[in-house]
Amino acid sequence: MIVMYHKFGYELDGKKQQIDSKMVCIGENQTYTAMAKTVGLPLAMAALLILNGKIKTPGVQLPIREEVYLPILKELEEYGVVFNEQTVPYLGYNGQKTAS
Repeated sequence: MIVMYHKFGYELDGKKQQIDSKMVCIGENQTYTAMAKTVGLPLAMAALLILNGKIKTPGVQLPIREEVYLPILKELEEYGVVFNEQTVPYLGYNGQKTAS
């Protein structure tokens, strides 16, 4: 099982905002593990996108370009790997602050 929780704080038009992104992935067995779904599948998908000419940016790249992450995230949904995003009140990054 893999559990991910990302907390994105940002400021837009002078207002602080926050998005929480959560994902839980459970492996099926010793072959189709949660790690295989979250690491192996995206890597294979990226390789196919490159081979089929859908990713055109040359060289080693961070996966922060839409041409990379959008089709991969969409295809991952078919395998049950989904990030659920929610806009929540901005809490900052101080561990003393928690939502009640």
